[in-house]
Amino acid sequence: MAAGRRESFINDPNLDVMIDYETIQARVRELGAEITRDYANKKLHVIGVLKGACVFLSDLMRAIDLPVSFDFIGTSSYGASTKSSGEVRITKDLDISPCGRDVLLVEDIIDTGLTLNYLINMLRSRELGSLEIAALLDKPERHEIEVHARYIGFTIPNQFVVGYGLDVGELYRNLPFLAVPKNPDALARR
Repeated sequence: MAAGRRESFINDPNLDVMIDYETIQARVRELGAEITRDYANKKLHVIGVLKGACVFLSDLMRAIDLPVSFDFIGTSSYGASTKSSGEVRITKDLDISPCGRDVLLVEDIIDTGLTLNYLINMLRSRELGSLEIAALLDKPERHEIEVHARYIGFTIPNQFVVGYGLDVGELYRNLPFLAVPKNPDALARR
């Protein structure tokens, strides 16, 4: 019975698959190989932005063939909405000092750029050895502030997406693919 519910959840007629699981995994392996090459002689410290980057971060770290330390930072700019409020707040600070470390900040999506810009400025004030950005998704049409991410999984159009860590109302993060809801507000009410 549980398997049947899972099947209907994954095959929700309100979701159009944008990027399937196999395509995501292939791109994550490519990014992992690039990061492995770029950080071969460094001590890489990865900081994942909660909660959206959690799934991407987990797969990406397994694709990096180096010893890696990691931490999490939590932010909020969406709440339960499908649009960013523009106001960024820290919901969880770092447990490990990034001072002097070569940091890779891992984000789920670059949307307006406001959250990422806020985090970049906050982290740079902590005297890092270096700072680069990896983002699963980039929506250039939505940028209000341009931020440079060295590693981008996919560039997508200005559509609201869920799955593979991204949510609506804290739901749908566990989808193994990225999907565009036909009616995001209907998903949030579930």
